[in-house]
Amino acid sequence: MTRPTPETLAHSARRARTTAETPGDADHTRAASPAVPAARPAPAQVSGAGSLVRSLEALGVDVVFGIPGGAILPAYDPLYDSTVRHILVRHEQGAGHAATGYAQATGRVGVCIATSGPGATNLVTPIADAYMDSVPLVAITGQVASPSIGTDAFQEADIQGITLPITKHNFLVQEASEIPRVLAEAFHLASTGRPGPVLVDIPKDILQAPTTFAWPPTLDLPGYRPTLHPHGKQIREAARLISAARRPVLYVGGGVLKAGATEGLRKLAELTGIPVITTLMALGAFPDSHRQHLGMPGMHGTVAAVYGLQKADLIVALGARFDDRVTGKLDSFAPDATVVHADIDPAEIGKNRHADVPIVGDARHVIDELLAAVTAERAAGRGADIADWWTQLDDLRERYPLGYEEPSDGTLSPQYVIKRLGEIAGPDTIYVAGVGQHQMWASQFISYEKPQTWLNSGGLGTMGYAVPAAMGAKVGRPDTVVWAIDGDGCFQMTNQELATCALEGIPVKIAVINNGNLGMVRQWQTLFYGERYSNTDLGTHKHRIPDFVKLAEALGCVGLRCETAEEVDRTIEMAMSINDAPVVIDFVVGKDAMVWPMVPAGTSNDEIMFARGVRPAFDEDDI
Repeated sequence: MTRPTPETLAHSARRARTTAETPGDADHTRAASPAVPAARPAPAQVSGAGSLVRSLEALGVDVVFGIPGGAILPAYDPLYDSTVRHILVRHEQGAGHAATGYAQATGRVGVCIATSGPGATNLVTPIADAYMDSVPLVAITGQVASPSIGTDAFQEADIQGITLPITKHNFLVQEASEIPRVLAEAFHLASTGRPGPVLVDIPKDILQAPTTFAWPPTLDLPGYRPTLHPHGKQIREAARLISAARRPVLYVGGGVLKAGATEGLRKLAELTGIPVITTLMALGAFPDSHRQHLGMPGMHGTVAAVYGLQKADLIVALGARFDDRVTGKLDSFAPDATVVHADIDPAEIGKNRHADVPIVGDARHVIDELLAAVTAERAAGRGADIADWWTQLDDLRERYPLGYEEPSDGTLSPQYVIKRLGEIAGPDTIYVAGVGQHQMWASQFISYEKPQTWLNSGGLGTMGYAVPAAMGAKVGRPDTVVWAIDGDGCFQMTNQELATCALEGIPVKIAVINNGNLGMVRQWQTLFYGERYSNTDLGTHKHRIPDFVKLAEALGCVGLRCETAEEVDRTIEMAMSINDAPVVIDFVVGKDAMVWPMVPAGTSNDEIMFARGVRPAFDEDDI
């Protein structure tokens, strides 16, 4: 086959910068369409480090997040004169999450840099996070000199071996001459097919060695040929099933966003009239306000969405992976459903749930071809009446809407805070959530109308994700308002990156939903451990340690506090008016609020609880 070059396959920063502020379908094609070629630099005699930096420039990288150290230090000298902006973070984990947030907000490859040993191992969590959520990330690490590898040298760690299970691919560079090719391959692998993280580990002596930098290199990736276009026979069979189904649902995962297929999804939904369910990773792929949107499925999904999947006779899964948080007890999930499963990663199809019609392909191409096939079915007069199905679903939506009760002790409701934040900041804002109760409330009570406006750690569930990811998102889309919605537990893990934001001029806004506890863990202790609250009280209420307002000010941010419902709008609007510094709001909320609905872990979706002690009442015919 003809081997591609980085000029036709790498993401060009020049092309991306013109679209980063309003990312849409055309900007997220997994590099399937050629980027604008970069100017071809002349061959030059440089060090390996110089070759690394020139490769990043040739690949169109505009920003990297990192911290220097001994093994990677040679790379920082040519970086000093580079057009690539380096953002000095306060912890390598922050560099990884920032690169992930940048990638999720822009659709481009995020880049982070760390030194050997502890610097590299501090990247393990964000690399695993990117792997679980299919985020295009390139992590560049320094390594001890080649002769010292395997000797337990100072700050040596086998980061290639450590990250082997959590990377799409990784490299240990053996010769300085390999650097341009390896970097180009890393970016191609990270951004094409199913996106994911790629690690490039470079020994210090390789960075110091003389070499000739020449661009573009020829990529050597035998066997790597992602299937973008689905098989026509499978598409026709899926269209036939769609036309015959009486209780169909479209089960939409994050792959639809990765493929830039949101416009096609809307057309398909409106053509067929089928209910749409979007996973936590797919919020914004289909407008929350659309009449056909049932909401999010799974453990904390809407009653209508959970019921819709459970009672469907046809599930059309698009870029979703049937994870345990969606299916509940797997052997009781959607017992009567025929499954059409489309995914660019063939390993996902049939992994958890048997697929009656497996379709391997990019979600954009799958949806476009389904549109054509379903249109042909309609033209031939084939199409089932799903009015009764909608009657059932609409009845459930009316009887069991998302909502919450005001705290009986007069404390501030966290759901109210998040709802008002979404209403005031609006649908063009990027919302970045940590992990826990506040993450679920943010998914439930903010309306996501556009793609790339909801970022979170879905698969790995990484506490500490929000602040650095918001920083990366703001760097990638500087003209867009970025709000991080964090918990007091998550916030204390990575808030040091606010110093980075203050010094680098990255005016993110942070809403700390401070309930004084590890909220989701406390909720489980309430429900399943007899209210024995073992080690979940963080002391941020009782002792105000830390004082988040003072902490924000110490980190160079504006610190605000809100403790009553009457202050909520005014405080949010004050934060919205500040655009020259990061802002942190300490929302002091009640500790007893819970996330509902809920499917307890390990149980069937049929056992969904609408509220504590309240199970939805379905008609006998429905059961």
